[in-house]
Amino acid sequence: MGGRPKIWEDAGALADSILKKTSGRVVLAIPLGLGKPVHLVNILYQRACADPGISLKIYTALTLEKPAANSELERRFIAPLTDRLFKGYAGLDYAKALRRGDLPGNIEIVEFFLTAGQWLGVDPVQQNYVSANYTDAAGYILDAGINVVAQMVACDGGDGTQPAGRTYSLSCNPDITIDLLKARREGEADFQFIGQINNDLPFMGHDAEIAAQEFDHILEGECAAAPLYNTPKRPVSLADYAAGFHAARLIPDGGTLQIGIGSVGDAIAHALIMRHRNNAAYRAIMKQLAPDAPPPKACDDRPFSKGLYGASEMLVDTFLDLIDAGVVRRQVDGCLVHAAFFLGPRSFYQRLRDMPQSARDRIGMSSVSFVNDAHEAFEKKRRDRKDARFINNAMKATLLGAVISDGLESGQVVSGVGGQFDFVRQSFALKDARSVIMLNAVRGHGKRLASNIVWKYAHQTIPRHLRDIIITEYGVADLRGKSDAAVITEMLSVADARFQEKLIADAKEAGKLPGDFRPPQRWKNNLPQKIQSILCAARDAGLLPEFPFGTDFTESERDLLPALEKLKAAAHSKPALMRLALAGWLKGVPGKRESRALERMQLVAPDNIRDLVYRYLLRGAFHRS
Repeated sequence: MGGRPKIWEDAGALADSILKKTSGRVVLAIPLGLGKPVHLVNILYQRACADPGISLKIYTALTLEKPAANSELERRFIAPLTDRLFKGYAGLDYAKALRRGDLPGNIEIVEFFLTAGQWLGVDPVQQNYVSANYTDAAGYILDAGINVVAQMVACDGGDGTQPAGRTYSLSCNPDITIDLLKARREGEADFQFIGQINNDLPFMGHDAEIAAQEFDHILEGECAAAPLYNTPKRPVSLADYAAGFHAARLIPDGGTLQIGIGSVGDAIAHALIMRHRNNAAYRAIMKQLAPDAPPPKACDDRPFSKGLYGASEMLVDTFLDLIDAGVVRRQVDGCLVHAAFFLGPRSFYQRLRDMPQSARDRIGMSSVSFVNDAHEAFEKKRRDRKDARFINNAMKATLLGAVISDGLESGQVVSGVGGQFDFVRQSFALKDARSVIMLNAVRGHGKRLASNIVWKYAHQTIPRHLRDIIITEYGVADLRGKSDAAVITEMLSVADARFQEKLIADAKEAGKLPGDFRPPQRWKNNLPQKIQSILCAARDAGLLPEFPFGTDFTESERDLLPALEKLKAAAHSKPALMRLALAGWLKGVPGKRESRALERMQLVAPDNIRDLVYRYLLRGAFHRS
């Protein structure tokens, strides 16, 4: 550190240099998600596979993989999609080895956050998972004695061709790297810092901009042209929209916003834009969704006159839409949004690259310690992050307000704590801030239907003493500072009606509800039919599109998605599959949309019994979805 970085075009030669400097004992830290230097990591992995004398230990999170199919029909859908959306993306060799179960004994992968649900039952991943708040991860990584830090970076050519004249950007992942570099400058760590250039990464300034002197090595050449990982958008369901609209009314004008990736985050962003741009339609929908619920304190349903400021762990693409719509326009230190990392569809990266520098400079990529923690410069953050609403997703919640977001009762890790606990803690530290947890009221279908609001659960991510606001498609449960009985009542009011009776019985048995407690009649309307009846007209009118912020799916793929979901739901029930197949067999000549879907799945003219059954199943699911 302190001189010019050495420039490499051969990843193998750089890997050999790293191994020589570390005497073949590499403890490597690479970022979560998008910023992993795939080419360099794969070369180091291959060197370690070839030489058992090499020790390679990798600390990271959120290892990204191409989508994989679990059935023949899924393969027919996913294979062309993968060829189109992930063309040229190499993937990480260690992830493939973990899937196969043949990771060499001299290689170890340690992660503190997993792709949701994708590593259940994979023993090495489950055993090497480190449960950590996002803000604590840097300290754990430093304690592990890392001797190499590497990540993808963006490059600005500077004054010409000399490396010393260039500046670099941590772009998508300044999150932990900024704090690791700070520790090295202060003499608390000693590691080689390596940047792998990617030409598709947007150059982000502010804290993400790094001087050339920070790097020991820069890898460029062929790897710079490698495509970035792509995360296609999922459709936004009517239940997602219902929850999103309930959340939108909790966000005060002039406040602060954190939202995450996924269909619920898209629903919230769309509802906020409608609240601002089409307020009459927004109010009409809210009047039906919550006819007896006035906006909570300090919130209203009016358009935004002051606008919001974003303080979000993840810069999701919808923040750009919120900025364009004039919803996010309150600046803090010259920025409309501060975030620690980003990940999304390739169109998102393109939008960032195409922005004028002045517009891109309004997005402040910074450390996770800055975004997720309020302790440093507390008084300033207390002023800047006024009326904050930190919105995160969960898997389950107990009737007493504890939240389950990262793991199963068995101890198997679904994803990770990430920054959720950080934001809950921040919501209690900042004036007028609130933690908002989004939750689907139910999961599964048919006999596998289950409530996501439960009496008790053996694992918790957020304890009940930090309970705050929980939202389902049926409404808002405001829990902060309330008694256990009041909390239970709030939670029951947003639970699915099919499970309320059992939940009430459990609470009474534990002595947490009076024996004569009776639920109000209006709670019995908490059913999917209610959401459908309220929102179907708005969807038909084009107010609630399935993909409000665009999609990489073709028209036929969009038509197929709900049918494939229907098939997936029926997969565990032979009677359900038989009913779908019979429904498909009884259908007449397929229409234009259905014919297009059958063609996409190569089922127009089946030439064997298996494909004929698939055709009947798909046709039945297509019509019933």
